[in-house]
Amino acid sequence: MLVVQDLTFRIAGRTLLEEASVVVPTGAKAGFVGRNGAGKSTLFKLITGEWTAESGVIQLPKAAKIGQVAQEAPGSAISLLDFVLAADKERASLLAEAETATDPGRIGEIHARLADIGAHSAESRAATILAGLGFSHEAQARPCSDFSGGWRMRVALAAVLFAEPDLLLLDEPTNYLDLEGTLWLEDYVRRYPHTVVVISHDRDMLNAAVDMIVHLDHGKLVAYRGGYDGFERQRREKMILTQKMAEKQEAQRAHMQAFIDRFKAKATKARQAQSRMKALAKLQPIAAITDESALPLAFPQPVARLSPPILALDDVAVGYEAGKPILRKITMRIDVDDRIALLGSNGNGKSTFAKLIAEKLEAQSGRVARANKLSIAYFAQHQLDELRPEETPFQHVARLIPNEPEAKARSRVAQMGLPTSRMDTAAKDLSGGEKARLLMGLATFGGPNLMILDEPTNHLDIDSREALIRAINDYEGAVILISHDRHLVEATADRLLVVADGTVKEFDGDLDDYRRLVLEGPSKSAEKAGGGEEGRVSALDRRRAAAALRENLAPLRKKIKDAEARIEKLQKEIEKLDGELAQPDLFTRDAAKGTRLMKARSDAEKALAETEETWLELSAEHEEAERAALDG
Repeated sequence: MLVVQDLTFRIAGRTLLEEASVVVPTGAKAGFVGRNGAGKSTLFKLITGEWTAESGVIQLPKAAKIGQVAQEAPGSAISLLDFVLAADKERASLLAEAETATDPGRIGEIHARLADIGAHSAESRAATILAGLGFSHEAQARPCSDFSGGWRMRVALAAVLFAEPDLLLLDEPTNYLDLEGTLWLEDYVRRYPHTVVVISHDRDMLNAAVDMIVHLDHGKLVAYRGGYDGFERQRREKMILTQKMAEKQEAQRAHMQAFIDRFKAKATKARQAQSRMKALAKLQPIAAITDESALPLAFPQPVARLSPPILALDDVAVGYEAGKPILRKITMRIDVDDRIALLGSNGNGKSTFAKLIAEKLEAQSGRVARANKLSIAYFAQHQLDELRPEETPFQHVARLIPNEPEAKARSRVAQMGLPTSRMDTAAKDLSGGEKARLLMGLATFGGPNLMILDEPTNHLDIDSREALIRAINDYEGAVILISHDRHLVEATADRLLVVADGTVKEFDGDLDDYRRLVLEGPSKSAEKAGGGEEGRVSALDRRRAAAALRENLAPLRKKIKDAEARIEKLQKEIEKLDGELAQPDLFTRDAAKGTRLMKARSDAEKALAETEETWLELSAEHEEAERAALDG
């Protein structure tokens, strides 16, 4: 059992934890959530003893082992398998002692303990973990130094999983995993035999793998039963209840204050008034639960309207060296409003395919046909380093529209989901999520016809990921998505392409089918999915229906956007008229003009009310059409 009691911690004058308390039962799987910068990683450092709290205590069972992923990835010449095996220090120590022990009694104890901890199956268990995280049998024998930083972090994760600590601490473990590795880890955490606390912004992992959510908010820790969806529902209900209680308390305060104001000067009521004054002073205001929703994000709509297909590939091969293609025999088309997610393990060629589409790689053979005036935006995490560190988001945007007024540049920064308070902050001082928002906004600035988003959710918290989902769904162009976030893929994509075995093919199934394929293998997956063609056709029909729905609703969405533009124009017109009507000498100087302006304002106000009513009706019609399609 992990017990955190009355914990207080401050850093650089900022309070991250203030008398925070929570209990995580033995064997529980707890998801640790909260806005970026709230102090989640700080609590991990306090639990491990790396940092010391100002006050309060953290209690764990005596001799409990705590495990977390090493901050530095392994880079030695030791093989992956041997590195993971070495993580079980007791096993390594016992094996070393067994080589030199001479006392028969001690030798018996050593082998008995090795049997107890399953030492003889250790290699098999370590290999299974490495395989689940994407390492082939051949790769497991290679030295750690052969692999890049992201792959080494997977090795570090494999090592801590193999060691099976009593308390496993995982801080954003999916950031360096692909979708396949994320699905495997989700299943592993759910079946882990000891206690797990995981910091994650992966909504599906928090729904499938944990049985409690610990929310860090304003320095306090609050526990909720169930996964993330349950937490969100309970918290929303709590917000409503708290608001009602606050309103009731405010009415009570007002009533008491009115009595005091009325009777405190009357001798016959003075004592009662004094009593109410004391009661009012003791009546502590109910703290409001604030909504943590992230600022909205918006992508510019395509400037040019193109005829489908916008891109067609016929027997294409692509790679980095002449005569050595990474992918071959690619034949497909991409239409104007396609929503495509690329599936497949890291290293299979997803980014290679994305670079081919983005014209960052040329086809080595075959034919690529692109629509005239096709504009493509490409976003990848490594591009974060391309931001000018000393320049602010406003300066980055102003470079792109040098002849436009400052207000327009700031408006474009706001559409990227950056608050006013961060527009003039140097890029080097922005958080990872803020940098990602800025870079996505810069990449899509010109209104592309196709967006390619390669792991866009890294560094984004859950609310920002929801904002990204809404932005993608509101965007009217085509999207190609590479992401380990299953919730994002399920909420936005209606075509799934698998990049594997040196080519790219349509996946005839949904993400549940793919999850079974990853965890159980192709044969079992087919059996559980109902075997065959019927299940595949059903999934294909669902994706076609989603695409058809988007196409059918496009005219309605255009009317809604036209109404929104009309509302904004009328609001500006009324604001301008109000400014002219506010001139104190208007009617004495030019009464006729004043009358015209008043009539114009009245007409604009009437038009605004009518347009707003139209917008409400269209929005309701859009929601009803979506709901009917989903129910059907």
